[in-house]
Amino acid sequence: MPEITENKTIFSLLEVSRSVQKTIADRYKSLYWIKAEMNKLNVYNHSGHCYPELVEKKEGKIVAEMRSVLWKTDYQRINQQFKKILNEPLRDGITILFQAAITYDPLFGFSLKIVDIDPTFVLGELEKEKRESIAKLLAEGVYDANKNLPFPLVPKRLALISVETSKGFSDFFQIIKNNPWGYKFQSTLYPALLQGDKSIPSIIKQLTVIAENIEDYDVVAIIRGGGGEVGLSSYNNFLLAKAIATFPIPVLTGIGHSTNLTVSEMVAFKSAITPSELADFLIQRFHQFALPIEESQRRIRLATLSLFAREKQQLSHLSRSISWSGKTSLTHAENKLNILKSNLNLFSRQTIKNTKIDLKNIERLLQIADPQQLLQRGFSITRINGKAITSFNEVADGDEIETLLFQGTLHSRVSKK
Repeated sequence: MPEITENKTIFSLLEVSRSVQKTIADRYKSLYWIKAEMNKLNVYNHSGHCYPELVEKKEGKIVAEMRSVLWKTDYQRINQQFKKILNEPLRDGITILFQAAITYDPLFGFSLKIVDIDPTFVLGELEKEKRESIAKLLAEGVYDANKNLPFPLVPKRLALISVETSKGFSDFFQIIKNNPWGYKFQSTLYPALLQGDKSIPSIIKQLTVIAENIEDYDVVAIIRGGGGEVGLSSYNNFLLAKAIATFPIPVLTGIGHSTNLTVSEMVAFKSAITPSELADFLIQRFHQFALPIEESQRRIRLATLSLFAREKQQLSHLSRSISWSGKTSLTHAENKLNILKSNLNLFSRQTIKNTKIDLKNIERLLQIADPQQLLQRGFSITRINGKAITSFNEVADGDEIETLLFQGTLHSRVSKK
């Protein structure tokens, strides 16, 4: 009962709480279907109970928030339904349609007691987000942007967005590394979260980092292991899909075994059902480059062998022809040389005889021109200062001159010219 003091009616906190509890219990007697985003599931492993945090957002802002409780037995039953229908357990970050009782407890406050969650509604919400993202991408004209990029002739340099501990990444890496043809890939891992709402900014961030070093890579590959529709819901996000669609080099995806493509896979240059299939695709591109070259090498080798065979046959024929014509030419040349040798002997003897006659004639001429011979015949040589005088203009009156005779020398002086 309330306490009355100085004309004031005073209620205890417990009394107010119980009054609120009774009012809510009288007002909300039924179970209600409610739609909200499960921000966090909050599973307590020691008890098996869950305490989901529920929110409602408008334009990205939280406009309502409420605590709830999901008891162990109900959680186990609902979780089994999710695994059966969605191939995924109940998890954080999804919009759910749940049935709950509205309750208030004096100690724990206001909360929603969840008794059931409709897994088919989750599928519908995922499909709705998927359609909206596709419509936005088409409206902005970027839906096919990545698909229309030219693909490198040999996709050798890979930027990989994945988790090193992921089995899908391990399968992919082992296939490209140990391919039996010895094709060499250069890969760089950019670790990112691959599931849940946090995967969206994580993948976009790594795409931004890769874009800053775009000249180092031929393609980007987003690699994730298998999963159901709920696990892949983040890949229907518009911002992530747009980042992939507008990326400047081809983006390849191998993000799960789902038969229904996510928007990110739709806008990527190539989407593979599994990481292993994606690795096979890259190896096949190497094949498309290498096999024509190998075929060309085979044809060149055969053409070369054929050419060498023809040339060898022709050389053999030429060798025989050269051998025969060579012997004939040598015989003709030997005969010519013998004739030339005989002619040369005759010509040489005649030339020597003629040369001797010419030398004797020259000898006689030299003897006739010998100054001693001329002097002996009565001629003389007159010189001035040791130089022979050929003109009277070379001397003057009074000059001393020298006259050379066959026997002796005369010295005189010019008295008159």
